[in-house]
Amino acid sequence: MAKAVEVGRSYRLNLPEELIIMLLNEQTGYFHQVPGWELNCAVVGAVLAELSIRSRIDTDVDSLILVDSTETDNPVLDSILKQIADESQPRTAQYWIERLAVQAESIIDSTLERLVNLKILKHYDGDFWTLIPTKWYVDLDGNTEERNVGQLIKTRIREVIFTDSIPGPRDAIVVSLVNTCDVFRFIYELDERAENRIRFVCKVDLIGRSIATAVEHNIASPLLRRSRLAKEIPSVAMGRLLFNPHLRKGNLPALLADLTRHYGPVFAIRVPFKQPMIFVSGPRINRWVHRHGRLHLRARDYFVDFEKVYGASGVLPSLDGGDHFRLRRIMSPAYSRARLEGQLDQIFHYARRSMADWKAGDALPARRTCRRMINAQISPLALSVDSQDLIDELVKYKERALNVHIAKVLPKFMLSTPGMRRRAHTIDALLERVQSVHTPAQRSGCPRDLADDWLGLHASDPQLMPESNLRFALSAALVASVYLGDALSFAVYAMAAQPAICERIRSEADALFGDEDPGRDDFTPESMDVTSRFLTECLRMYPIVPLSMRDVMNSCVVEGYELPVGSRIFIAQTAAHYMDDVFPEPFSFDIDRYLPPRNEHRSPGYAPYGLGTHRCLGSRWMDLQLAINVLMIAHYFRVELSPANYALRFSPLPSMKPSSNLKFRIAEQRRELPG
Repeated sequence: MAKAVEVGRSYRLNLPEELIIMLLNEQTGYFHQVPGWELNCAVVGAVLAELSIRSRIDTDVDSLILVDSTETDNPVLDSILKQIADESQPRTAQYWIERLAVQAESIIDSTLERLVNLKILKHYDGDFWTLIPTKWYVDLDGNTEERNVGQLIKTRIREVIFTDSIPGPRDAIVVSLVNTCDVFRFIYELDERAENRIRFVCKVDLIGRSIATAVEHNIASPLLRRSRLAKEIPSVAMGRLLFNPHLRKGNLPALLADLTRHYGPVFAIRVPFKQPMIFVSGPRINRWVHRHGRLHLRARDYFVDFEKVYGASGVLPSLDGGDHFRLRRIMSPAYSRARLEGQLDQIFHYARRSMADWKAGDALPARRTCRRMINAQISPLALSVDSQDLIDELVKYKERALNVHIAKVLPKFMLSTPGMRRRAHTIDALLERVQSVHTPAQRSGCPRDLADDWLGLHASDPQLMPESNLRFALSAALVASVYLGDALSFAVYAMAAQPAICERIRSEADALFGDEDPGRDDFTPESMDVTSRFLTECLRMYPIVPLSMRDVMNSCVVEGYELPVGSRIFIAQTAAHYMDDVFPEPFSFDIDRYLPPRNEHRSPGYAPYGLGTHRCLGSRWMDLQLAINVLMIAHYFRVELSPANYALRFSPLPSMKPSSNLKFRIAEQRRELPG
């Protein structure tokens, strides 16, 4: 049994925690790919085994017996113990493993959270985990070693497998649990003797034998197998689609929410002469994609034609598995909130420079104004160049490429017109501009930027980041200003349409910017309470990326529907934003829905940044930059809609943005902008 030791405290790991650590594959940041039924049985078996070791239950061949119902002070163990105590008649260990298997996911969640809180695991966005490198650990004999806990446990189990030592009860159980999941071959190099030894150790403990029996007898369980009774995927009637009012307004999330209410969480739209488009949506689907999508879905196939436009292959959005996780880990500091916090003075400077030409009475096109305002900040911060003369051409080229190769609403020749060929050369102009200022001499003494990170990664690992991918990586950094700019234009619209909320935002802005510019420690949840909730509601009602695409690589049954191998799935993660069982009165702009006890955003139904392993890497950067721009606009100006009765319409392809008709009028300049 491992014991974690830190200054002033120690903690003995329980069997579910040891199992999770043994199963963790640090190369992919997740468990070794264990089929659901085997993993569920092993996790529940670990809980029962821990209760047995703590003398709360006892087992024999025929039954599992309650010995002591006293709580253990561990919520996971106590929940299972109570269910056993409430059972009116004795049951076998196999019965409890099968019955409790459906609770395994919540047990895993709680165990992972506990290990993170103990600083044994580190959690990354997208639900990835790794072991924290170095701690002091002590075994039961009092020996100390400076290792992470995973190394300690695996060394201990190695001794059991590769020597003839008599295994203790805990070690025998761990061996049985891991063997049930069939991952020893990924952890150790096994020979025939070691495999025979594992089989022998698995017979030592009754709980371990019960787990193996439960798996063997339930191999056709609906938790794992394809359902022979899988429901037929319903098809959307063209009339219901074409005459939907949300389609006419371009509100794609609201449209998909309507279709989900009528047809259920899985449905197909059949377009003449094309493969059926299979949509999945709703909060339960979101949770499944977030947690299990990595085992069944992949991004590579749908993205390959688009990345070829840039001469690239294997860029971050198209990678899956270990390479994807590795690249995310390496690049996460470049997209972090901390990186932005270190450059606040530049954000303020470039934002004010963008607003310097705004005059009372001006009516400004919201989309173009906000995009250029954000690009004026991102371009020097991320790439250390000015790209205002290039950004419009870069955006037009990327949006055309997305509509041709991702949305597939335009034929391929539309990307080969003279205008598009000219715009393609803009990417090379940007690359030359970035490389010309990223020499060692010119970067000496400069704060690190995103281009430094990409170019440095190429120099140190040209296989993970080949030169052919730089055109995509560096231009994508700028085109990200489109998404953030469109989010800002929706926020400006909402401020103009919600003057009472805007006044509350203005109060926070004046407090932050009133005397001198705020520092990184000033942007606290308390100082931006209204602004943060306002932006959370904007991202709910006006999500920039309303759906995702994936291809099914391993067949699965979701909500009773089989998703066959090779099918392309449209994940409508933001459809839940307009479902009243997730967000009551979803068409009402209500920032109080994010206050306790409602906390409606703490739900798998809230997904403006995507789901699972491909969740937006720069979401926390975006949150802060968006908030700063909203606060600065509110501090210096009062804006109105132009015309005052403007009804918002959307342009949904290739991403959600307000119609080009949206304008805001500068009703008043409240303060002079600093020179």
